[in-house]
Amino acid sequence: MPPRTAVPYGSWPTPITSELVVRAAARLEEVAVDGDDVWWSESRPGEGGRSALVRRDADGVTADVLPPPWNARTRVHEYGGGAWTLSSGVLWFTEFTDQRLHRLDPGAAEPVAATPAPDVPAGVRYADLTVAPDGGLFAVRETHAAGGAAADVVNELVRIGVDGAGEVLVSGPDFVSDPRPSRDGRHLAWLQWQHPDMPWDAAQLVVRGADGTEVVVAGGRSPDGRAESVVQPTWDADGALWFCADRTDVWALYRWRRGGGVECVLDVGADVAGPQWRFGARRFALLGDGRVVLAFVREGADRLAVLDDDGTLRELDLPYTAFRSVTATDGGVVCVAGSPASEPVVLRVPLDGGAAEVLRPARDLGLDPACFSRPEHVTFPTPDRGTGIDAAHALVYPPTNPEATAPEGARPSLLVLVHGGPTAATTSVLNLEVQYWTSRGFYVADVDYRGSTGYGRRYREALRGNWGVVDLDDVAACARYLADAGRVDPARMAIRGGSAGGYTALAALCLRPGVFSAGASHFGVGDLAALASDTHKFESRYLDSLVAPWPEGADVYAERSPISHVDAFDTPLAVFQGAEDRVVPPEQAEAIVAALREKGVPHAYLLFPGEQHGFRRAENIRAALDGELSFYAQVWGFDLPEEGIVPIHLR
Repeated sequence: MPPRTAVPYGSWPTPITSELVVRAAARLEEVAVDGDDVWWSESRPGEGGRSALVRRDADGVTADVLPPPWNARTRVHEYGGGAWTLSSGVLWFTEFTDQRLHRLDPGAAEPVAATPAPDVPAGVRYADLTVAPDGGLFAVRETHAAGGAAADVVNELVRIGVDGAGEVLVSGPDFVSDPRPSRDGRHLAWLQWQHPDMPWDAAQLVVRGADGTEVVVAGGRSPDGRAESVVQPTWDADGALWFCADRTDVWALYRWRRGGGVECVLDVGADVAGPQWRFGARRFALLGDGRVVLAFVREGADRLAVLDDDGTLRELDLPYTAFRSVTATDGGVVCVAGSPASEPVVLRVPLDGGAAEVLRPARDLGLDPACFSRPEHVTFPTPDRGTGIDAAHALVYPPTNPEATAPEGARPSLLVLVHGGPTAATTSVLNLEVQYWTSRGFYVADVDYRGSTGYGRRYREALRGNWGVVDLDDVAACARYLADAGRVDPARMAIRGGSAGGYTALAALCLRPGVFSAGASHFGVGDLAALASDTHKFESRYLDSLVAPWPEGADVYAERSPISHVDAFDTPLAVFQGAEDRVVPPEQAEAIVAALREKGVPHAYLLFPGEQHGFRRAENIRAALDGELSFYAQVWGFDLPEEGIVPIHLR
């Protein structure tokens, strides 16, 4: 093998281009099993972000169920999930354009609308669809009035008959989810929660009997102030109700029997569940023989395990580190799985012998696995700030490229990634957007700052009242930790993030100056007060716990908002924004950009028409990636590694 030519970090030639990132890309979302068929949904940037439904039959034949332009995607809570369900070949789904329920019967040529057109376009939305024992449908319905504020949005549980007639089952709570009928149809379970709580703060599990009697099984807030979050209620064939709750420090597995109370089935000292940002998440599945298959997270990676009926827990030996949509099938489970070496796949895992089978493979990238940087989980010290926690976590990715090396003595630039949420977590699954950077010679740190999930409730709640404080401490501490260890160039450290991660990136630049020499905000929050007073219903009281009650704590909002500290912005910044973003409206990005322009701080701004909160269209994903790379090249003075990248205009 010839010696590799020394090329400056950032300029390494690489086959992982923005075109490859989006080429035939698909984000696998939810899985369902219907008889011998396995169905899944996938969001496709190359089709404008359309959510397509795919079926794999018993013979292994795979085909799209809904041709373009059908788009099975819901806007309930703006983050969606649970937009489709099926039983005996009958498909129900929410069509994105009008948010109406549609039904597709076996052999039918086209879906038919199952609910009437609303008075307000897309004003009546459906999610968390669950087929009823008689073939009807249970759903969460979200109703928006014309020009109405977030406080005017109504969330209810409804039942839709096979004839399309609707019946309201639960109304009154601010939020409802997970309508789950028992196998015999005599009981209905659901989750509900009230402002200002989010579902991961204090969601109640309620059961209603055939006689109308209701009982709160678990969750909510007790008179002494204790809070409990419940997720994924699931009935078994014997009439017991299973769920995950965090009444200890972690989301553990529980079971409720009518007349027998709640018992803890399994507590592995690690989170089984995660935050309910989207409907329909499944982290455990009940098999018909009494066994349970579940995923839990430890040190930034998932394990998939089987709980046998004798109480023995067996971890499965699988080359994957993330599992979603865990769904029971004959003798095993089907799920979405991924690893540091593989983009997500649809995987069938038999439990009684036989190898796991990939039903929907990842893209054939045509790359040598040596091109991929593998993450290392690190724990680093950080200021306590009265939280009782003085360490945070990150997945770090070193520069990796078998065809390139750097000049002797040079150290790579650092990109600190900040996930959204902020109640969310990093993942170790192969992500070409991360590899886009590492293959060019960047060092990447994906930070699980305090407030992230996967480390228990105590770690998650360290962010309560501290957003804009401890997250900034943690991203700065991570950067300094890596610089002090000699892994990165302390003069070339950047911070980037989207949504809530964009807020932390912006706030770190103006409230923790001197750490980072560049930054990038993708649809990031610039004005906390604007977010609190003008956002969608689901998050309209989220900041009460993260920052302070609104509007009583207006001074705290001003103190922590980047827009209030434009005089402190002296770091080059790239801003990327969707023009139709309802969660973080473009006005916030443009206020930051106007301040940078007035101060003469080098900056770049790209506004993408038609995009909402998060970029779904291939051309926009490419423009944001290449634009950010061009931005760093201009700020730090290195050459772009390949032709075809359109330079972003630095002002």
